[in-house]
Amino acid sequence: MIAIWEDGMQEQRRLHCFADRSAAAALVDHFGGVALDPKRDRENGRARGVWRRTGPYQYIFEIGPLSVPEALRH
Repeated sequence: MIAIWEDGMQEQRRLHCFADRSAAAALVDHFGGVALDPKRDRENGRARGVWRRTGPYQYIFEIGPLSVPEALRH
């Protein structure tokens, strides 16, 4: 899914879907991440394949136990 911020920045994101919110919460607790609300973030389902993000763009260097190696950071 492509995440698009208000300032026009875009980034490809991996989306994991769960039928149960507790399973999604367990993944976020372990790896970190951001919950997607389809009604809010996908324009009530009209924006397919796009995740409208609010606020300024921020590059994610660490998500839970995963991280970008220091040599690959800006």
